[in-house]
Amino acid sequence: MTPHNEANKNDIAKIVIMPGDPLRAKYIAENFLTDYRLVNKVRAMYAYTGKYKGKEITIMGHGMGMPSAGIYTYELYRHYDVDSIIRIGSCGAYVPSLNLFDVILADQVYTESNYAL
Repeated sequence: MTPHNEANKNDIAKIVIMPGDPLRAKYIAENFLTDYRLVNKVRAMYAYTGKYKGKEITIMGHGMGMPSAGIYTYELYRHYDVDSIIRIGSCGAYVPSLNLFDVILADQVYTESNYAL
C-alpha cells in the first residue's frame, strides 16, 4: 500500500499494462481479462488484476503526463516488485505518410525529459 495505491502487494501482477486513461484500464479488464478484480481505486486510478490467456496481469491507468506516470511506475517497481510495465496509448505525429488511426509499434523513443518511462 502506498499513498497512491491501496492494493496489497500480492494484488499486483509481475506484468502491468498501463494506459494513461483509467477508464481505458477498466475497458481492457472488462473485455480482455478473465477472473479480474478491482485492486485500486484511489484517486479514481483504477487497477485490475486478472488472467489473460492464463497469465496473471494487472491493468492500471497512470493519468495524464509524465509526473503522474512517474509516480505510479516508481511505486509499482519499488513497492510491488513488478517485473515489466508495458505502456499503451495514443500519440500524435506530423508525418505526411501517416493516416488517422494508423497503428504504430515503436522500437525506439526519444525524450528530453529526465525521467525514462
